Amino acid sequence: MGKQKKARKYATMKRMLSLRDERLKEKDRSKPKKKEKKDPSALKEREVPQHPSCLFFQYNTQLGPPYHILVDTNFINFSIKAKLDLVQSMMDCLYAKCIPCITDCVMAEIEKLGQKYRVALRIAKDPRFERLPCTHKGTYADDCLVQRVTQHKCYIVATVDRDLKRRIRKIPGVPIMYISNHRYNIERMPDDYGAPRF
Repeated sequence: MGKQKKARKYATMKRMLSLRDERLKEKDRSKPKKKEKKDPSALKEREVPQHPSCLFFQYNTQLGPPYHILVDTNFINFSIKAKLDLVQSMMDCLYAKCIPCITDCVMAEIEKLGQKYRVALRIAKDPRFERLPCTHKGTYADDCLVQRVTQHKCYIVATVDRDLKRRIRKIPGVPIMYISNHRYNIERMPDDYGAPRF
């Protein structure tokens, strides 16, 4: 007869006494917790984000020519790849004067990208671009743009980044500019608010 194989016990724990066990002394035993009953007649509180008064029937009254457009890092890079002049293409898209705005975070991101993106850096330092100073710590541009757009509803956000677009779509009254078919397009501008979406 051979040796009988013993099955190993995996992930076994040391057995502990429950705090309500009868073998424990009275002072060591935990007291049963009483559940607080909720009053059904009490008013239920829930937080709803307060929308600013400038959004009248979802029409943003602060948006108007000259348009201030917050530019993202990848928007400049994709514009260079598509051989588009930023300011001229923005004017062709919106049929009005456009002021591209660039934050310190976006500028720092372009500088971090190095020598390969020196053309993007030269475009970002264009005197037609308005520089917006940042007061927060770090250089993560997405959070910076979302925070700025949430506070001030006077901007259009120019980006190609899917995650940033998804975040901005949750904020009412903020149009998004993006690149498709070698030209700029705008999403959620006030004139199409009334149109049904499919």
